[in-house]
Amino acid sequence: MITRETIDKVFETARVEEVIGDFVQLKRAGSNYKGLSPFSDERSPSFMVSPVKQIWKDFSSGKGGSVVTFLMEHEHFTYPEAIRFLANKYNIEIEETEVSQEDKIEANEKESMYLVSEFAKTYFHETLLNSEEGKAIGLSYFKERGFTNETITKFGLGYSPETWDAFTKEALAKGYQLEFLEKVGLTITREDGKHFDRFKGRVMFPIQSLSGRNLGFGGRILTNEKKAAKYLNSPESDIYHKSKVLYGIFHAKQAIAKLNNCYLVEGYTDVIQMHQAGIENVVASSGTALTPDQIRLINRLTKNITVLFDGDAAGLRASIRGIDLILEEGMNVKVCTFPDGDDPDSFARKKSYEDLVFYLENNAKDFIQFKASLLMNEANDDPIKKAELIRDMVVSISKIPDRIKREIYIQETARIMDISEQVLLNTLAQLVQKDISEAGKKLKTEQKAFEVVKHDVEVSRKKLDILSSLEISIISMLVLYGNLETDFENIYINFDEEGNEVEVKEKIKCKISERIFLSLQEDEISFTNPLFQEIYNDLIHNYVNNSGFDIVTYMNTLEEAHSSFISNLIMENERYTLAGWLEKKQVFVKEKESEEVLTNLVTETLISLREYLINKLIVDLMQNYNSEAENDLEEVKATINDYNKLKVSLTNKIGRIRSTYL
Repeated sequence: MITRETIDKVFETARVEEVIGDFVQLKRAGSNYKGLSPFSDERSPSFMVSPVKQIWKDFSSGKGGSVVTFLMEHEHFTYPEAIRFLANKYNIEIEETEVSQEDKIEANEKESMYLVSEFAKTYFHETLLNSEEGKAIGLSYFKERGFTNETITKFGLGYSPETWDAFTKEALAKGYQLEFLEKVGLTITREDGKHFDRFKGRVMFPIQSLSGRNLGFGGRILTNEKKAAKYLNSPESDIYHKSKVLYGIFHAKQAIAKLNNCYLVEGYTDVIQMHQAGIENVVASSGTALTPDQIRLINRLTKNITVLFDGDAAGLRASIRGIDLILEEGMNVKVCTFPDGDDPDSFARKKSYEDLVFYLENNAKDFIQFKASLLMNEANDDPIKKAELIRDMVVSISKIPDRIKREIYIQETARIMDISEQVLLNTLAQLVQKDISEAGKKLKTEQKAFEVVKHDVEVSRKKLDILSSLEISIISMLVLYGNLETDFENIYINFDEEGNEVEVKEKIKCKISERIFLSLQEDEISFTNPLFQEIYNDLIHNYVNNSGFDIVTYMNTLEEAHSSFISNLIMENERYTLAGWLEKKQVFVKEKESEEVLTNLVTETLISLREYLINKLIVDLMQNYNSEAENDLEEVKATINDYNKLKVSLTNKIGRIRSTYL
């Protein structure tokens, strides 16, 4: 196990904005950073990172927490893996205690698949470099492609031996289970029980996630077998989803964010050769049709994509459909083609870095110019084909969500195609209206399904929201102001010399955390939500035992659920800051210190919680009394009467408190 000292050092060193910045393109927004959510599909940034508090919050999905929580959510790391990842990033030496056998067994299934995949990557790479077969066949192939030793190591390229089960035998001998070898698709078991390697006799291209975890492989066969596929990918699994992965994204992410542009190519060797030539902001769709998930992955890092096509006209026509998907995601797209007979791989091999950069910058066309020139060649002078071409271009423009961009492209199309701008606008309006109509039908279907369950939960949800809101307010007061020492007013009843009741007020100076604890303990109040109760207990324990309690340091010690909940309180539109409370209650402070207002709000919240719970007791009594027993009824009435008197007293207190800051 990793020692507490190492974990503390990791949290002290790691910067949440730096770590998340490797996965999401962040832009400064006041004292915070903002970006597109990596957990959902959105066009307006709602993902916030606070360098001061060292937390993040994703408003579209509701997720949030510390730097470790982000890695656990985004990369599906376990807690120890997230710590190791950060230690490696910041060059922190990991100290460990002895790991028990029980701890080893606890590794979950998905983690076992990651471990198997990582072992395979190492095995294939070492086989390439160290075995006679690997050097003679695999290494020779990569050298013929012009890859240097540094490039081969950088991308972890490898070789799977021609023997039917060489890899599987080695993996089993090292203690890896056949179950997980099969699940990641490295081993295939026949009906007779015999197993063999999926990638036998192929050079191997490891496919990594945005954080560098090995997800799967692409394997290229080097023989001329007609029945065998030239390229073979890992099958879909719990850790590898082909439509959501881009080859080279791990090595390209920093360059993409820095240069604010991503070059998109088709194959593995295109990516590798471009990197070797010095162009690192390049990824590949791995030979598959471009998918929305792949585009969104790029969208986290940049809004700009330049698609690189080879000179094959047939391939161009087929691939250009992916441009509409890019436009639909609200991104800017350019297209660059290479001379006939060249692709990104071959072109990068024969050009210097300077020449390559010059070519890409000067030959990248806006998508509308590129599409017009490509389709015009097909239309020739045929008016019908030209009409189809124009409509095709307007269809692409209709995918763009930004209305200003759409109008600019309409103007450009009208100029290029020598056609009335109004005709194009009318066509565009028809297409957009059709999309809206289809979206409306889909929404109605979803709403019908929702309405079926909505009525059943509506009443209970309102009740839950009142109580949850009060409990959350108390926790947020502890989180933000627990150490603040201030004056609280105590009001109680005493008797004068003649035996008359007298209301007595006195000021007591204490911390907000102490006030909350004593008030809830006096009334024996517990939170109804188990998570809230756990967090409350933990906060009180830390305030009692740590006079210098610091919320940022405290959050680094929390488990995922607690960390996420507290970061949500802090980040959610600053809703639970003092200013947020005052605005929500339409309170305007006049000649009063904000500290005094805060103490009144604490008291009001505690009283409101008591009032709500008393109401609940009254309702429970009325529902559960035995209507046939007259004595029971009288007793219930008397009890309810006492509760109502207490409610009046509490309501009066709330009124007096509010009057102090109105």
